Amino acid sequence: MRIEYHRTLIADHVRNEAFFRALKAVIEPGKSVVADIGAGTGLLGLMASKLGAKEVFLFEIAEVAGVAAAVLKANKAKACHLIPCHSTEFRDKLAVDVIVSETLGNYALEENIIATLADARRRFLKSGGHVVPTGITQYIAPVITPRIDEELRAWQGVGHDINLAPAQTMTLNNAYVRLLQASELLGGGRSAVAWDAIDLTRDTRSKRKGEAEWRLSKPQTIYGFATWWTAELVPGVTLSTGPLTPRTHWEQLYFPLLDPIEVKSREVVGVELRSNSSEAGGTHLAWAAIHKNAQGGVLARQSLDLDKGYLP
Repeated sequence: MRIEYHRTLIADHVRNEAFFRALKAVIEPGKSVVADIGAGTGLLGLMASKLGAKEVFLFEIAEVAGVAAAVLKANKAKACHLIPCHSTEFRDKLAVDVIVSETLGNYALEENIIATLADARRRFLKSGGHVVPTGITQYIAPVITPRIDEELRAWQGVGHDINLAPAQTMTLNNAYVRLLQASELLGGGRSAVAWDAIDLTRDTRSKRKGEAEWRLSKPQTIYGFATWWTAELVPGVTLSTGPLTPRTHWEQLYFPLLDPIEVKSREVVGVELRSNSSEAGGTHLAWAAIHKNAQGGVLARQSLDLDKGYLP
């Protein structure tokens, strides 16, 4: 893994300050023991140390663990223990007051934060301890501008009477990391609906599903859907990747459609989403768009699946 990726994390001051505020809220100087899971270059673990944590255990399995070790040494960090394995593989006894994990992706669950925190909470967390973040809410909104849709339909413009439709279909069965402006979303982004809410302080499923729908007040063309998330780090401290909040290094996800949907006034457009993330199987995403008439009758349905977007 290139160090450049970790530089983008360190450069994300919105992210860094949110986690600093969250850690400050839950660390009791001289008493709290902290586990930083997915420590990267060690920033959050060092923050915990600077805030007075009694001990900090930093879990990191990637090559960047070597960088973290050098960073800890450069900062003369005492009582900071780098553990070069995934926390789920750690079998020694550990009792901590705070578990912090910034294992969040553009799609919130792609780094398996649900399973990772569930394991750490059961095996490491003292009674009355804190988990950071405490929860994640996932949002979705229709995209009403053709910018990304046109980009993805390049297969149609090759000319010379050549049909590349099979490749076009594969392209559309993918989710894309893109930065969207609020003006590209229905209602300027304020029409976003929460399709999933995850409580990380208790056991919950890594398989997620949800739905949303919108009744349009005027005719509109829907080209796809944009998703993002908001994480509650601790009560009163949140971090969001949405288009109406301060920008982070994360961007939104764009879910295409096989064909844009022409929606008339009073008609309804809806979406259903399913996801499953695991260490062994990776991330699977599927989505379906439903176009309904004003009375609620289904006019058309489009189903897409990330698994159909991979080359065999």
